[in-house]
Amino acid sequence: MEVFRKAILQAGPPESFALQTVQEVIKPQKQTKLAQDENQMLENMLRVLLQQLVSSALDSGEPVMQYGQSIDDGETSQAQIPRLLDIVLYLCEKEHVEGGMIFQLLEDLTEMSTMRNCKDIFGYIESKQDILGKQELFARGKLVMLRTCNQLLRRLSKATDVVFCGRILMFLAHFFPLSERSAVNIKGVFNTSNETKYEKDPPDGIPVDFNFYKTFWSLQEYFCNPALTLAPTKWQKFTSSLMVVLNTFDAQPLSDEEGDANNLEEEAATFNIKYLTSSKLMGLELKDPNFRRHVLLQCLILFDYLKAPGKNDKDSPSESMKEEIKSCEQRVKKLLEMTPPKGKDFLQSIEHILEREKNWVWWKRDGCPAFEKQPTEKKTVQDGLKRRRPRWRLGNKELSQLWKWADQNPNALTDPQRVRTPAITEYWKPLAEDMDPSAGIEAEYHHKSNRVYCWKGLRFSARQDLDGFSRFTDHGIEGVVPLELLPPHVRSKYQAKPNDRSKRAKKEDMKGAPHQVEENQVATPASENDGDVIRGDLEASAAPMDTDATVATGNISQGGTPTPEEQQKLSDTDIGQEAGQLDADAGMIDGETDAEVDLDAVG
Repeated sequence: MEVFRKAILQAGPPESFALQTVQEVIKPQKQTKLAQDENQMLENMLRVLLQQLVSSALDSGEPVMQYGQSIDDGETSQAQIPRLLDIVLYLCEKEHVEGGMIFQLLEDLTEMSTMRNCKDIFGYIESKQDILGKQELFARGKLVMLRTCNQLLRRLSKATDVVFCGRILMFLAHFFPLSERSAVNIKGVFNTSNETKYEKDPPDGIPVDFNFYKTFWSLQEYFCNPALTLAPTKWQKFTSSLMVVLNTFDAQPLSDEEGDANNLEEEAATFNIKYLTSSKLMGLELKDPNFRRHVLLQCLILFDYLKAPGKNDKDSPSESMKEEIKSCEQRVKKLLEMTPPKGKDFLQSIEHILEREKNWVWWKRDGCPAFEKQPTEKKTVQDGLKRRRPRWRLGNKELSQLWKWADQNPNALTDPQRVRTPAITEYWKPLAEDMDPSAGIEAEYHHKSNRVYCWKGLRFSARQDLDGFSRFTDHGIEGVVPLELLPPHVRSKYQAKPNDRSKRAKKEDMKGAPHQVEENQVATPASENDGDVIRGDLEASAAPMDTDATVATGNISQGGTPTPEEQQKLSDTDIGQEAGQLDADAGMIDGETDAEVDLDAVG
């Protein structure tokens, strides 16, 4: 213990004597790093020494962080407790001792000191923030530091120690990373313990609108816990109370003179974070522009919570509530813009802050992913050595490699298995699986929506499956799929019914009958009787021509002198008769010739 007391009083930087002092006191097994039991022994010794120094400082009446400070030759020497902390911090930073030792000493020091001394102690912590935040120290002492700060916040008054509380919160925000889950309200729990108490009964002998007073301060219940407004009855009560307050603000606008008289931004005035709720002060508070801004800003924060994205259907407001929120929000913003001084600038700043708040809401809803990214190591190139870009025979690595494979294996490009037409059953199998209703394939991901796939399949079916290709007209692309690939309940939709098959077969037979007669006439050997029949047919076919001619002549004779049009028809009829006569003569000649040839063949 005495060795450390002498070391504290020793001049010079801690690195010149700190390690030698530890080796002299502990005599460790290793020269530069203590074992676990040796660390515990040293920590206990330092905690006892720190307690003795704090006790001596309190007995002397000096501040803890200034105890033992002396002035020699105009130079101020460092106090004993900060000197001890610097020595331990150096040993922890160089990993000679366990890294959490400095955090444990700081926690003990704050617990043993008064709040006035704690301000000086916390100033020392703030000055060493960069060293304490190093990874080798932060990982071992972050929980101890968080516990120390939370204990300080519990001991401080939120009404009188506002600045010190803000210093602690700002330190925690800089000391811990943004993605630290212990500093994030993941579940979105509200601080319902922050209750605003106000008078329930009207005072005697003071003319105050007590109904408005109760209505005004009852809004703090909803501002403290905005989730209450999601209930329909609570929302109606809140909106009715809010309308009363907003109507009062509209009826009593503030002038620019009142805004300048109560402007706290230009004055070096301090004020508490909570307003007094006495009914006697209601009239004066309504004339304070900052008081109005606080209330209107609370309304915007509540509306922003209700409109926050990513909520469940249960926690989301109804459509009617959304319309009411929109109208109330516009009215609140209008009142903020009218509140002096610089109401328009104040409203723009608030809107910007609330817009940025949406990014934090989404970040918390996504599970608070880490913002920090590990830096990439830059590889230094040796002096005088420059990397050359590789040159490829065909421009890039892939084409050059492909050409190299072709040189080594010439059959690779001519292999029949390289390019082949798939079988119909293999190609249409994905579409058949999509057609099964039990598969639940959405239309967007259905194979029939792929035009290239359908076009290729139609080409394959036209070459390999004409029966399936013919079903495209009746059933579309799904009818082309082979029936054996489809489930039974789907296959029946695309199978042809027996009645349809018989009707289709009869139509095909009726179409094929005339062709069959002509073929039989050509194939059967002709006889003399056949020749007579042929002549009879030719004469019968020529008879209608004569009848037509007679009818035409009769028409002319009935009309008297033929007109030019009738003369033209008559000439056409004569020409047709001559042509028909020539065809008939030719047919008779052919018939006689064919009959003679056939007879000769028979004879």
